[in-house]
Amino acid sequence: MSCHIETILVLNAGSSSLKFTLYKISGEQRLANGVVERIGYGSANMVYRRGDEPKSETPVIARNHSDAIQLVCKALTDPEKGVIKALREIDAIGHRVLHGAEIFKEATLMTPETLDKVRELIPFGPLHMPPNIGGIEACEKTFPGVPNVGVFDTAFHQTMPDYASHYAIPEEYYHKYGFRKYGFHGTSHHYITVATARYLDKPVDQVNLVTCHLGNGSSLAAIKNGKVLDTTMGLTPLAGVVMGTRSGDIDPAIVLELVRKGMTADEIDNLLNKKSGLLGVGGINSNDMRDIIKNAEAGYHGAQLALDMWAHRIVQYIGAYFTLIGGADAIVFTGGIGENSWQARDRVIPRLSCLGVDYDAEANQTLRGTGLLSKPESRVKVIVMPTDEELMIARETYQVVTKGC
Repeated sequence: MSCHIETILVLNAGSSSLKFTLYKISGEQRLANGVVERIGYGSANMVYRRGDEPKSETPVIARNHSDAIQLVCKALTDPEKGVIKALREIDAIGHRVLHGAEIFKEATLMTPETLDKVRELIPFGPLHMPPNIGGIEACEKTFPGVPNVGVFDTAFHQTMPDYASHYAIPEEYYHKYGFRKYGFHGTSHHYITVATARYLDKPVDQVNLVTCHLGNGSSLAAIKNGKVLDTTMGLTPLAGVVMGTRSGDIDPAIVLELVRKGMTADEIDNLLNKKSGLLGVGGINSNDMRDIIKNAEAGYHGAQLALDMWAHRIVQYIGAYFTLIGGADAIVFTGGIGENSWQARDRVIPRLSCLGVDYDAEANQTLRGTGLLSKPESRVKVIVMPTDEELMIARETYQVVTKGC
């Protein structure tokens, strides 16, 4: 395996989509990025952007992820809009993989043996894991000899102690089925931890944070000395705060009652993952935070209730995690909502004064990008830090491939 790694392709294969970003790793320059959407449907679509140029959208045919990868290759090497002359210029490929369970605690080179172990984890993510694996398999055929690295969404959370990760059910279910908290959005929380430590001019292993990844899917993490002490998502991404369509934490007896009332496991799964959260409570047929806020401000009760529940749960977890880590250097907001919705943040930050936060409401309304939402004299800082999961995957891919060089 060559130690000279210059260009890294990052892929995130979803059930019907393939996101891609090509990096020149020296200088961490993003050469191109985009997504192939509606894979497997009659009318697929490809979004492509070279550097900082305007994006373009093109109808395409993508029967499967192999087709999608061929479309990505064609776009990257296109004589007019491409960024490389030939596929051989790609030195390594990093793949986002949903679940590593307890097998993969760090980014790992994909070999026939490790890929077999990834396949064993399909039951932990039956919707996401097959396309993640399919993306790796397709790249092995398209880029023979090029190293593929799996970067696992659960890996960063593997520093949780057992008293934080285990559930209070008989231990036999942990040993037999692997039932425990794994956490998700790990690549984002990892990136935010590193970036915020740099922003605060502190070594990563000395930074204490509450990181809030808030989007349609949301999770918080308690970061003690640069490592995860606890996180809100669990065995699956269903647990924790109120999300776009997911319920977050509920009394598990509700599930039992729904079973007794005749609902099947699949029906309950669909209810809690796809029909709950902001969508289920808001009553406006939308899980978009912008629609929730608009309707809440117009006085619609369902939207007001949904927004209040969303903020209540986030404040609750921030307070709990702040206590667990013995006080935080900063509380960090990221993700689509965390980075862009000042109205949503305004429902949370004013309630953190008891933790030592001196809120700057004007900065919250005007800030774009990275910056402070707390006043300079604030004992605890509140920071917006845009996440970059793709760049984190590229970094970890580089580290794996060049290890020992």
